[in-house]
Amino acid sequence: MLFHDHGYVSTDPRIKPAAGTGIDRQAELPDEMDVLIIGSGPAGMLTAAQLSAFPNITTRIIERRPGRLAIGQADGIQARSVETFQAFGFADEIINEAFHLTEMAFWKPDPQHPEHIVRSAREKDDPSGVSEFPHLIVNQARVLDYFATFARRQPGRIEPDFGIEFQGLEIEDGAEHPVKVTVKHVAGEREGEERVVRAKYVLGADGAHSRVRESIGAKRQGKVAFHAWGVMDVTANTDFPDIRLKCAITSNDGGSILHIPREGGYLFRMYVDLGEVPEDDNHAVRRTPVEEIIKRANQIIHPYTLDVRNVAWHSVYEVGHRVTDRFDDISEDRAHLDPHVFIAGDACHTHSAKAGQGMNVSMQDGFNLAWKLAYVLDGRSPASLLRTYTGERQVIAQNLIDFDMEWSAMMAKRPEEFATPTELEDFYTSTFEFPAGFMTQYEPSMITGEATHQHLATGFPVGKRFKSAEVVRICDSTPQHLGHLHEADGRWRVYVFPGAQAPGQPGTLADWAEWWSNDPESPLNVHTPAGDDIPSLFDVKVVYQQDYAEVELAHAPDAFKPAGGPFQLVNLNSVFATGFGTGNFYDERGISDEGCVIVVRPDQYVANIVPLTATDELATFFRAFLLDRR
Repeated sequence: MLFHDHGYVSTDPRIKPAAGTGIDRQAELPDEMDVLIIGSGPAGMLTAAQLSAFPNITTRIIERRPGRLAIGQADGIQARSVETFQAFGFADEIINEAFHLTEMAFWKPDPQHPEHIVRSAREKDDPSGVSEFPHLIVNQARVLDYFATFARRQPGRIEPDFGIEFQGLEIEDGAEHPVKVTVKHVAGEREGEERVVRAKYVLGADGAHSRVRESIGAKRQGKVAFHAWGVMDVTANTDFPDIRLKCAITSNDGGSILHIPREGGYLFRMYVDLGEVPEDDNHAVRRTPVEEIIKRANQIIHPYTLDVRNVAWHSVYEVGHRVTDRFDDISEDRAHLDPHVFIAGDACHTHSAKAGQGMNVSMQDGFNLAWKLAYVLDGRSPASLLRTYTGERQVIAQNLIDFDMEWSAMMAKRPEEFATPTELEDFYTSTFEFPAGFMTQYEPSMITGEATHQHLATGFPVGKRFKSAEVVRICDSTPQHLGHLHEADGRWRVYVFPGAQAPGQPGTLADWAEWWSNDPESPLNVHTPAGDDIPSLFDVKVVYQQDYAEVELAHAPDAFKPAGGPFQLVNLNSVFATGFGTGNFYDERGISDEGCVIVVRPDQYVANIVPLTATDELATFFRAFLLDRR
């Protein structure tokens, strides 16, 4: 974290000075705004948090609840989400608070006494070491708290407007604020009052029963499995030996439990199989009392017993797998227009909770959309950029539905229905990367290039998230995870790898740096507005292949030591090398001795890889979605 560039800071440096709309922020929801977010769940709060870094954009978020969420239904935090938390500055805090999942135990009927369950296997949670971050369990309410804190600390000073409910919307094409939204105050001094506000863009992050989705005529596609599960967060005394491990439990009569320990050392969650539901049940199963869920859990874990002492929360749901036909307002008759209304999270994809994906995928929806909205509203990109949201996220949602259908069906099987004795364990370990959030790969588009030069960096597949590794920062000789320096500030990352060429010598690195800094057609000079700091749009770093002891700051061209802020202080923190026990970044990530340039999007996905000599190709890539700001 860098600070003091605007002068000495003696208070918490995470609290940025208010700017733009964050100065004297209007207490009441205004009549007009740039972005209106409906719903303060994971997708909505991440979107608000990212937009809070853009104080020239008027962003408001409304929530029908009168205050913060006290207890949420979601609790599984996959490693990809923790990477995202790192960008928002609270990964360390939430890691310290959360429960860490390190392995999963599998329980099955005892072959000698089938009426009893026995442990059959224990599998590592991350068998391939796909991430340096852990798999966490922490209540959704705490995740929302952390995003809310980030949003309050940023220049935009965004806070939810509680007690306001969305009623409906209309789109008036051509108007400056084309989305006319009717809202109703459902709490507070103005309770019962209905009013109309207008926005340039609206995000519906309002859950599975989304009114925003209905307002734009988007349709859910999929089916209900007519299989019910009871879920409960409880504290209990038990002789079940793996009560503090994640467990998949399959009993002899076919009943199953997915057991998940919770943070704090005592609380745990159980998804308890309630069996098939008749198609004419009309949701009667949802009235199953918690006492029945506890009774069923005791039957499944026999010969062990569960003495529940407190129920923090419980619910009953029927497994449904649905994805919406589009994630924005562009229906067939509006295909010639750019979108102004979007949906995210459960509003556009619903599935079972057992894969631990709901909150995680919802947050990535918000991360994908937020910076795009900011770029269009801030004049950095054309409105057509917003078309990539549905194009990218709808595919991911369908992949999630397909995976969850398979995992849910596997969890509901009777013991005799498995093809092999280890089928469930094998599926868990072989598919780990998907639920962990690392199988997402965006297809080529205006913001993601073709994998033409993939051979230059085989460990960074184009379209997948930038997988961090350690390097040494030259200015202070400290090991740093390169990806952990990627803050949620809306900037593009340009990582330059010189390859085998010696530091400080003439060659392709020096030529590239000269072009980047001084050529009038370079992305830096075409797309950075006059008067803005050099690193306001692009965060450019160099990573030398040599050991850090062989590299001096003087070897690095000025392109990697930009000046900024009111005092035009030179930033010395963007020059890196290998060594110091960190391993060799080039070897770990398949970087060629020829070197290359890796471009990473604001949401941490690899957008392009080009040779150092392909300056025209790099410039053309950025011109496809960034406006000329000269």
